[in-house]
Amino acid sequence: MKVNTRLFGEIDIADDKIVTLEKGIIGFPDLQKFTLIFDLDKGDKGVIKWFQSLDEPQFALPVIDPTVILPDYAPSINDELLEPLGELTDDNLLILVTIKVPGDVKQMTVNLRAPLIINADTLKGGQLITEDENDVRFPIYDLLQQNAKGGE
Repeated sequence: MKVNTRLFGEIDIADDKIVTLEKGIIGFPDLQKFTLIFDLDKGDKGVIKWFQSLDEPQFALPVIDPTVILPDYAPSINDELLEPLGELTDDNLLILVTIKVPGDVKQMTVNLRAPLIINADTLKGGQLITEDENDVRFPIYDLLQQNAKGGE
């Protein structure tokens, strides 16, 4: 599938790289097909990735693995909400959180309250609300800076 995106130009997406969110994402229920784009030079080690809509090529969300900034992040989600994704294990579970980058990059935050939960085997996912009292706007700039310095 070829998609002409706003951020990445024309890209070719293999069928086995398309993630389906049956209920879309919060605020955009009609956006149901996505792919994950990352910096090829960094491989899957790139910290920030893009969750690119295939339904609306102009729409892409920056995302991050929350354990990069909070190693103990383990959202509590109602099992009933997880059922449509298929059996989730440590090997096929992918959790991502969306990043909000305002004009001042130092004010960058992630939404820990509504993570994207994806079954890498079935390529089914959903943006689900946690039962925890997680922050909707958790600041990450300083944590990213610390991680970058620790990785040198």
